[in-house]
Amino acid sequence: MEAMWMYCNPLVRRLKSLIDDGVIGEVRTVQADFGLAGPFPPSHRLRDPAQGGGALLDLGVYPVSFAQLLLGEPSDIAARAVLSDEGVDLQTGALLSYESGALASVHCSINGGTPVVASVTGSQGRIDVPDGFFFPDHFVLHRDGREPEVFRADPASGPRSSLKHEAAEVMRALRAGETESPLVPLDGTLAVMRTLDTIRDRVGVRYPGELSGGA
Repeated sequence: MEAMWMYCNPLVRRLKSLIDDGVIGEVRTVQADFGLAGPFPPSHRLRDPAQGGGALLDLGVYPVSFAQLLLGEPSDIAARAVLSDEGVDLQTGALLSYESGALASVHCSINGGTPVVASVTGSQGRIDVPDGFFFPDHFVLHRDGREPEVFRADPASGPRSSLKHEAAEVMRALRAGETESPLVPLDGTLAVMRTLDTIRDRVGVRYPGELSGGA
């Protein structure tokens, strides 16, 4: 199981449960960003093509994973990026389209610090996740005609950035004799990688050893 520990975070699971239950109606848009201010020298791993450098694979995987956690794999993808002299992406923006009519706007950067927030808008409301959306300490539910409702993390659940929740899920699955976790399914990992590879293809990022014809 990959270390996408966001999927096992109790508050992220609560957010997904609310959305799956239709609390904000049909999802219309998902927005998420993750950017670091830098600057990073050319020798840094984030700018080294041989180490899979660039914003997308290191940071963009979180906004993409958040969007696909809620909406699944997109039916179409548009993307633009600013590339470094080394050929990796300094910042990338992508628009993920879904057959339901939903859109997800995701952004990542290693040359500008962003709020690192997420928002999910539905036909009957909105959920805003503040700084650190992939390990939140709270989120706010806005429903039409009602006062905002704040959902907070349980302090007893441990550090926000801890891998403990995913480690516990690994142990639960092993004890149950499961070959994969329903929280971090194998096909979900592959779906996110397909999206990341498509975005790289759209913006022209290629790594050493890859075929020139595609990602």
